Amino acid sequence: MTDQQHFDVIVIGGGQSGLATGFFLRRTGLKYIILDEQERPGGAWLQTWDSLKLFSPAEHSSLPGWMMPKDVEEYPGKNHVIQYLSDYEMRYNLPVERPVIVNSVSKTNQTFVLDTSKGMYTCSALISATGTWKNPFIPEYAGRDLFEGIQLHSSQYRNEHELINKKVLIIGGGNSGAQILAEVSKVADTTWVTQEDPKFLSDDVDGRYLFEFASKQYKAQREGREIKSVGSLGDVVMVESVKEARNRDVLKTVRPFTSFYKNGVIWPDGSKEAFDAVIWCTGFKSSLGHLAELGITQNGRIATQDTKATAIEGLWLVGYGSCTGYASATLIGVGRTARQTVREVQDWIGEQPL
Repeated sequence: MTDQQHFDVIVIGGGQSGLATGFFLRRTGLKYIILDEQERPGGAWLQTWDSLKLFSPAEHSSLPGWMMPKDVEEYPGKNHVIQYLSDYEMRYNLPVERPVIVNSVSKTNQTFVLDTSKGMYTCSALISATGTWKNPFIPEYAGRDLFEGIQLHSSQYRNEHELINKKVLIIGGGNSGAQILAEVSKVADTTWVTQEDPKFLSDDVDGRYLFEFASKQYKAQREGREIKSVGSLGDVVMVESVKEARNRDVLKTVRPFTSFYKNGVIWPDGSKEAFDAVIWCTGFKSSLGHLAELGITQNGRIATQDTKATAIEGLWLVGYGSCTGYASATLIGVGRTARQTVREVQDWIGEQPL
């Protein structure tokens, strides 16, 4: 885009959340566009490690309107998901413009103004769907800057090849920690550090159950009821690579060390242990830097009622996790919040003076 154009709605982010939102926007008759900074479809999946697997089968990992085709394996891998997102975008002819980097967002009167790598865009309603992948979280740890070995966040890890025959410390539980440990432990001497013992789900429980339970729990909470779960979305799903690691007896964890030194870490008993590399599997925070100029971000978050920002009119956030709806950061979960968001946006625009 060379000349400034005005849209009823702009969606920032063309990954799974942006596409789900676009699916519902296409039915409204509103003039909208999706701005994505990636050069091709796939969203955050383009940046994940090579062997990453979903922890739900394809039929339980789908965006609204079109079920993900089955993969050769029960749990789809990275490339299968990227192809699905690309095909989904084409199937519904979603108006995605890329690559467009949104540098900042401001608001003048009732109009949002987006300063981007492709010029200026304006809109009445803005939906941010940038996810978390660009904002990896690494906790403050004494002496971390002293460590002279390799440090990678899970967002930077691609495969085990650069770690062959090294001594590797993996920090953090959950599915990322377990899947990366399973892979790296085949070629390296690994130690897995977690705050507490990881919770491994039964072999017959996967993301299907977890999403269904999350939905039931959400409904129960709104009705003032409590229901008991056998797991949560943060528990480790026993995909094949993790089962194989269990068979090799490597799914063992130790409690955190106290600090780093230049060659490794210092354990609570004062002993030192050298490591060649550290992989931080410590999660992410919402990627909201593009909204900083609006002045409504506090402690890395924007206050919302469901997905609607409470501190500024006309802004919604989709797909950032529990703060924007149960399971909203998952392929199957984002559809529910995207649908509700688009309903609200359509109603809100209809109420605005001409």
